[in-house]
Amino acid sequence: MGESAPAPLSIPTRKQVIAQHKLRGGRVAAVLPVHYPRALFAAFDILPVEVWGPPGRDTAEGDAHLPAYACSIVRSALAFLAAGGLDAADYLVVPHTCDALQGLGSVLLDFVRPAQAVLPLYLPRDGGEKGRAFLAAEIRALFERLVELTGRRPGEAELRAAIARDEQADALLARVSRGRAGLALGDRELYALLRSREFLPPEQFCELAAQALERRGRGERAGTGVVISGMVVEPLAILDVLARGGAVVVADDLGCCGRRLYPLGHSDDPFTRLAERLVAGSPDPTRGGSVRERAALLRALCADFGARAVIFTVVKFCEPELFFVPLLSRALEGRGLRCLTIETDVSQPLPAQVTTRIEALLESLT
Repeated sequence: MGESAPAPLSIPTRKQVIAQHKLRGGRVAAVLPVHYPRALFAAFDILPVEVWGPPGRDTAEGDAHLPAYACSIVRSALAFLAAGGLDAADYLVVPHTCDALQGLGSVLLDFVRPAQAVLPLYLPRDGGEKGRAFLAAEIRALFERLVELTGRRPGEAELRAAIARDEQADALLARVSRGRAGLALGDRELYALLRSREFLPPEQFCELAAQALERRGRGERAGTGVVISGMVVEPLAILDVLARGGAVVVADDLGCCGRRLYPLGHSDDPFTRLAERLVAGSPDPTRGGSVRERAALLRALCADFGARAVIFTVVKFCEPELFFVPLLSRALEGRGLRCLTIETDVSQPLPAQVTTRIEALLESLT
């Protein structure tokens, strides 16, 4: 008899994780995309929980405070906050990832003024020494602000321990992401695991990732290989359309996943180490990455993992992505790769015409 299929991974929900953390006296930070120093918050016993919308929200309460061209991630987040969805959070962290998020930070600081403390984080657009030094100073300033808010001052030993736990979790995240071909996980379950890094404590994520890696060789991810790029794969129905068409996501260049496979740090200074990890990630348009760097990365992902096409999932009005996609498509198609750009809204279901376009692409690859 053949071996039975492994049981699905038991991944808790954001609400469950928040409730458990609060029950033992911890605090929670609601964090907007994309890059931020997770370990810094852990050193204060603050659980960072990322807010990528959430999907499927009525954005009306957020729309009243934002321009019509703000992306649905930002509009949904503000609507969720206004409706009480972030009441469990003690702090709101708003990285200045793009103009829309910078605008949201200003709205929260100057107009809406939620009950939670708002913590902006400025990110460099330079990945060199100047960028590292700038971000290290920003992280140090955030540290001092958290000292003021919590009344705690973690020592260097606590910071180093938190960074070590975070680096271990990120190393496992990279192993799962890059080794997905040998895992007994469909794309839906795979991305549920990868994205649980957005809210699970590092120790809990490590346990789940280790469980997934133990299944290596017990399943087969067969199908036409595609790479997904963009900020986030939402709505998740995109993955269902790919599965029905006999395709699998062999790698990604997503802001929520592939662009955050941060390498290990090297500096002995905790703040510098946190900064150098963030700026050393994959090329990202929100951090000043170039078209040449991103095209080279996407070509390498396709070559390394056997993908024949790249699907750009662009959240409507996401300017950092929209500026890059035409040039990236041209560069990739010039090397014989197929490209498809689809525009989505995280607050809306997947449009039928987008489903049709994905299906047409997959048919052309068979």
